[in-house]
Amino acid sequence: MTAIASPPARRRDIPVTKREIFGWAMFDFANSSYTTVVITAVYSAFFVGQIVPMTSTTRDSYWSTAILLSMVVSLVLAPLTGAIIDKSGKKKAWLVASCLICSFGTAGLYFVQPGQIWSAIVLIVIGNTGFMLSESFCASFLPDLSTPETMGKISGLGWGVGYFGGLASVFLASKVIITADPAVDLALYVHQNQLAMLAMGAFFIIAALPTFLLVHNRSLPEPGFERASMGQLLRAGLDEFKGTLDTARRHRVLFQFLIAFMVYMAGLDAIVKFVGIYAREEIHLTGGEFVKLFLFLQLSAVAGAMGFGWLEGKLGPKRTVLLTLLWWIVGILGIYFLDALVHLTGMGPKDLFYGLGLFAGAGIGATQASSRTVVGLLAPRDKSAQMFGFWGMFSRFGSILGVGFGFVADAFGSRRAGILLVLVFFVVGALLLARVDIDRGMREVQGGEGGGA
Repeated sequence: MTAIASPPARRRDIPVTKREIFGWAMFDFANSSYTTVVITAVYSAFFVGQIVPMTSTTRDSYWSTAILLSMVVSLVLAPLTGAIIDKSGKKKAWLVASCLICSFGTAGLYFVQPGQIWSAIVLIVIGNTGFMLSESFCASFLPDLSTPETMGKISGLGWGVGYFGGLASVFLASKVIITADPAVDLALYVHQNQLAMLAMGAFFIIAALPTFLLVHNRSLPEPGFERASMGQLLRAGLDEFKGTLDTARRHRVLFQFLIAFMVYMAGLDAIVKFVGIYAREEIHLTGGEFVKLFLFLQLSAVAGAMGFGWLEGKLGPKRTVLLTLLWWIVGILGIYFLDALVHLTGMGPKDLFYGLGLFAGAGIGATQASSRTVVGLLAPRDKSAQMFGFWGMFSRFGSILGVGFGFVADAFGSRRAGILLVLVFFVVGALLLARVDIDRGMREVQGGEGGGA
């Protein structure tokens, strides 16, 4: 093992307060409005039901294409912008910029009419890219605000608060703004969905204000980059990005974890991106029934994020993530064998789907929060933005794998085939994670070693 000396800390020494931790958690609250309303609960179903003509045989594939394109853009930009942030020391400025990009992309969907498929896809790419970058930028503050002992609890708190943001935004969109029945007044229903996107763009900015006001930017520029131009920062970031393989060798345990993370995130991302479509098209939930289910899913996710965050202090992050993956495997098996369970229990498919959804939903925030904790524990503080950029990049690779759900469903003419694909992702991800020595990686980071052979 080659020891690498730790560089001097480039951080402002500012005490962390509970108000600041609250402000950081509020960004999870804010950006949940996008992923909840646009990607999962409202616009995804509106897109395949109204934006894409009902006569199309590739409605799911159009949605997969929109998500896939945004993933490609984000997976390139995440580590590149992370390296630029570490060199410039301007974490908060980049966080604000990513928030604005997502908000304006979302608000732009107000102008998209049924049949304008590619206009919608372009705006989804812009908004989803901004959202995904904001997720990485926000996560890079976690090592600044916590210790190894408190990181799991604070990460779980953020994800738990985030689900309340999802609850508030989906209630605002689906109960306050979208009230029309498409079977009675389709024009009004379309207009209300457009208004909901405008409202979500505003929601993101307003809800993120506590983050922008309360969270301190502790990072300082690298020596020589105090007055660097954007061109200089971009060239330096590109140089760092070109050295990805060398970075992976120096932080081997982190990258072993990220590979496992990529695989099981493919399963989780497929669920998030397609649960609305699956529930409407396969289980035949009405719009109101799905909103009811989604509200309860958010509450179960809050409980899961908080509960597993506490459990992480007892079991450690690796065992906690493995436990959440087992949780998911059981829930996915239940959904795949739903017809058999209906026959066995005598319950209706909707009731069983509600129950299985609540069970599996408790793992959503827990898996993500615990994974974020692992990255925080394995990331050198002076490279936190870059390492969380890689976290974002591998998350996007996982998302690209996850959108295979739509292509598999269309290819086999069955969304149950997509469910099997999700199961494979969780099983393989758990097997890969079991081989990662996270304790060794933590020792190397704390000892100033990079983990190279």
